[in-house]
Amino acid sequence: MIRKLYILLCLAFVVLAATAQTDRQYIRKGNAAFAAKKYGEAEVNYRKALAANGQNAIAAYDLGCAMQAQHKDSLAIQNYTLAAENEANKVRRASAFHNLGTVFQGKKDYQKAVEAYKNALRNNPKHTNARYNLTQCMRLLKKQQQQQQQNKQQQKDDKKDKNKNKNNDKNKQQNPQDKKKEDDGMSKDNAEQMLNAAMQEEKATLQRLKEHMKQSPSRHLEKNW
Repeated sequence: MIRKLYILLCLAFVVLAATAQTDRQYIRKGNAAFAAKKYGEAEVNYRKALAANGQNAIAAYDLGCAMQAQHKDSLAIQNYTLAAENEANKVRRASAFHNLGTVFQGKKDYQKAVEAYKNALRNNPKHTNARYNLTQCMRLLKKQQQQQQQNKQQQKDDKKDKNKNKNNDKNKQQNPQDKKKEDDGMSKDNAEQMLNAAMQEEKATLQRLKEHMKQSPSRHLEKNW
């Protein structure tokens, strides 16, 4: 019984060793393809390595590199994150976070890039590239936020100007009617003034005529006398 148990344990170790050897072999093949810039072939081998051992952080990291080289950013982010989660070695974990930061930086997602570089430095304070990139991304993030604020303010100003122009156009459409009404009112007033003036003139003329008729007989009598 003990002998059978021993044999089973030995077989288990052999299987584990074979599995470990298999994922490492795939990683080596993937590395050779990656060095030759055959990124698609490298991807295939790294995937096989992960299929053999899903917890292999090195395979996940290498697959992230192959994805990034092919501009498959979403998959690169996924595998770098997996590598950082599974990696026990802080130096290698820092490298995973650093590469994760470079993907976000390339996408101009500076907020996430800053956080990734900070995580890299938390695991390896001596990571000079992470420190340099962190400084760059913090500067770019500040500039990006300022630009976004300016764009937001510009949109508000444009909307305000648009509403102002709309109101001005509305007033221009109303003004000709108002002016016509004003002109009509002025014409009516002028007509009334002219009529009143004519009536006053006629009244004055009649008054002068009456006075002339009163004075005419006296003058006539005087002349005869």
